[in-house]
Amino acid sequence: MMSQPRRFAFIFPMASGHLNPSLPVARALVEGGHQVAYLCREQMRDAIEGTGAAFHDEALEMPEMYEGRSPDMFGALTDMQKEYGLENDNMMVAMMKLKEIMSEMMLPGILRWLKRLKAQVVVCCPLMNRDACLATEILKIPCVGLLTTAGPGSMASLFKDSLDKMGLSMEECLEHRKNYQPLQDCFQRLRAKYNLKIDYNDEMEPIGKCIVAINSVFTLVTTAEFLADPLPDNLRKTYEAAKTKFIYVGPLLDKAGAKRAAGHKFKEGETTGESTESDPVAQLKEAKKDGQKVVYCSMGTVITGDSPEVGWEHRMKVENEPKGFTGKELCQAVWKGAFEALGSDAPDAPLLLISLGPQGDALENLQVPKNALCLPVMPQVDLLKSGVDLFLTHGGQNSFMESLSLGTPVVVCPGFADQPVNAQKAADLAVGLQVPRPICEVEDVPTELLKYQGDVAKAVTKVFNDMSFKSRAEKCAQELRDAGGIDRAVEMLLSITVDQPQKLAGA
Repeated sequence: MMSQPRRFAFIFPMASGHLNPSLPVARALVEGGHQVAYLCREQMRDAIEGTGAAFHDEALEMPEMYEGRSPDMFGALTDMQKEYGLENDNMMVAMMKLKEIMSEMMLPGILRWLKRLKAQVVVCCPLMNRDACLATEILKIPCVGLLTTAGPGSMASLFKDSLDKMGLSMEECLEHRKNYQPLQDCFQRLRAKYNLKIDYNDEMEPIGKCIVAINSVFTLVTTAEFLADPLPDNLRKTYEAAKTKFIYVGPLLDKAGAKRAAGHKFKEGETTGESTESDPVAQLKEAKKDGQKVVYCSMGTVITGDSPEVGWEHRMKVENEPKGFTGKELCQAVWKGAFEALGSDAPDAPLLLISLGPQGDALENLQVPKNALCLPVMPQVDLLKSGVDLFLTHGGQNSFMESLSLGTPVVVCPGFADQPVNAQKAADLAVGLQVPRPICEVEDVPTELLKYQGDVAKAVTKVFNDMSFKSRAEKCAQELRDAGGIDRAVEMLLSITVDQPQKLAGA
């Protein structure tokens, strides 16, 4: 018997790595007779509406945040930095000072939207949508997190790694927040207006604490426990004291033909566009039928986009100084390495499928071999399901989980955030090899690029020819399937009693 129809509100950032795993869950809910509405960015409309869910543009719903400001990966952080005189701050330091100030601007729009929808359950990204969770506290609506990193322990390692790169300690980080008067004024307003228990150290003591997870009914985690990052003891005790629930459901892979959210580009202008002339899945199947092997390469949506510091034109900042490769240099070196290793005119050469991303100059100064097909966007899950022999990837959590769940060996060329951790994990599990991103002085980039390209070519050649990586990846795939996937995620969402008050921290 079908459960009583529910009204679900999904609030996710444009960062498609966080959005994509929610799409098959939304589709399953809609197909089960439930209503699903998303608050997200216009760039993600097609993928969202493809599930049958309703799309609502957050930039229009939140004029307090976006009127007169340009949306970016983190709300409107770039413009907010200018308004508050923080242009010279590292992006993460600026985020630490401004994120609740931006949440305060977002809250009125979110509250209006949730009330208009008469939402019964809110599903959000626990890493990037605290504003959504704050709204559920105010309205007493159940909140559910969908965590797309390697479990709750990943947040501690990610945050510590980011601080290390900036040359900051946790104590210094807390001082930045505690002594920034506009932030303290914001906390006072939020406490007075909404009766929220909110302070500068909410998400930082202990390091990696996720206040959204604590304030949610439960958090769905898109991996399995055997692949989760270790949970520091002090963080485990914090979650136990708050009775925080993490439910491992494994990768959430959409059905064949489903549109994937992609193209992490905010600025207007020309892109390479989507080609309608080439069908990579059809070419893959034709190649397999002819006995060819297939290599698929994608460096994700953030590095190929135009996000500040981590996008196409930018270098990562280490202790506030730009270091190493730009996103473009990194991606092109990876593609060149693949071409060097496996590019060929021979009729039996492997088919190379290269997902370029949205930039118009993606192939600038590159010579593409005859056995390569390069397109702005490719249906990643469909390709992996159809039988890829090697996945050359940036190692984002979704891509890493998708490859492992389908038994595909990898070469990981990480960019930032959780990607280096997943690269190391791939090596430790012996499902592939990693080629770490060099962090060098800008003047050393040309020399490092040549070496890096050669290292990528060697890793690709090794994994492509050694079948032991494939056999170990297939063992991981079986363990991931046992986690339950979409069915388990939907089952848990429908288990929520919609009229129950939201669980508050420490309850």
